Amino acid sequence: MRLGVAFDPHAPGAGGHARRLEDLGVDSVWVPEVWGYDALTGLAHTAAVTERLGLGTFVVQLGSRSPALLATSALSLQHLSGGRFRLGIGVSGPQVMEGWHGVRFRRPVQTTRETIEIVRMVSRGERLDHPGEVYPLPLPDSEGSALVPLVHPEPVPVYVAAMGPANLRLTGEVADGWLGNAFVPEAADVMLDPIREGAASVGRRLADLDLVAPVAVQFADDPAAAEAAVVEHARGYAFTIGAMGTRGRNFYNDAFARLGFAAEVAEVERLWRAGDREAARATVPIELGRLTNLVGTDAEIADRLERHASVGITTVLAKLAGPGDEQLRTVERLLPLLPA
Repeated sequence: MRLGVAFDPHAPGAGGHARRLEDLGVDSVWVPEVWGYDALTGLAHTAAVTERLGLGTFVVQLGSRSPALLATSALSLQHLSGGRFRLGIGVSGPQVMEGWHGVRFRRPVQTTRETIEIVRMVSRGERLDHPGEVYPLPLPDSEGSALVPLVHPEPVPVYVAAMGPANLRLTGEVADGWLGNAFVPEAADVMLDPIREGAASVGRRLADLDLVAPVAVQFADDPAAAEAAVVEHARGYAFTIGAMGTRGRNFYNDAFARLGFAAEVAEVERLWRAGDREAARATVPIELGRLTNLVGTDAEIADRLERHASVGITTVLAKLAGPGDEQLRTVERLLPLLPA
């Protein structure tokens, strides 16, 4: 099992922090992109100050860039970093795409498929003649013609942040890795069975993908402190449930429902939309905080890591709290616990 770290390249001293993570033996850092700083610029800076560290986006929102621009940006980072870049993509949802980017949210699975097709065509240096449904290139009845990319061909690993069954099957079929938010190893088949089905449909195996599970990591030797941390992590899902989507269109909520929390999540969403944010936070099932994160003693966290590894997770993506030195201490304590 490898260790990745959620990383903020804009934090004070970020370059030095990245180098220290690299020296400790962290496999990769992953930079988010929501409605703030973009992910690619910060990763380019991180690439320049490190030598071995893997560099991933978690995630670039599809539709915010044309697939061809995304492909050339990915190839730029791949070339300049010496092959360390991993392109993490996701469709986001109507709230972000239509409210922030001004792009209609439509056909998310087909959009993902065609984006990956175009990224792969460009990364192979092929003429970009793509008869797609979402991204037909060149555009029909246009004066444009298919162009050959002016880039040095090299592979770009593509990871998909997927939660819905159809997108999970597509991930198994075409992606190099999966970015699995809200993953619960005790209910692994909810997420992994569709990936496994998609992989099998093209003669692949689940083990052919890098399966990445994001988890908050917090060591707590005192049981009361550990329980308080679990409660706080659970309450943090209130924003995800209430605000990361529109009414009836929230991929997180759908996933939580498939995990057995449909009624509770519906009530959290109702309270959030009614403006009672504190009640919404208090209503999130505590088990969501416990099962989707790593909180507790060394032995308890080691057990959770073993559970993740036993169902096929190959990379744990640690979300770390506190200043840089505190994060590094957590990493130092976590690394020896990873299953071999």
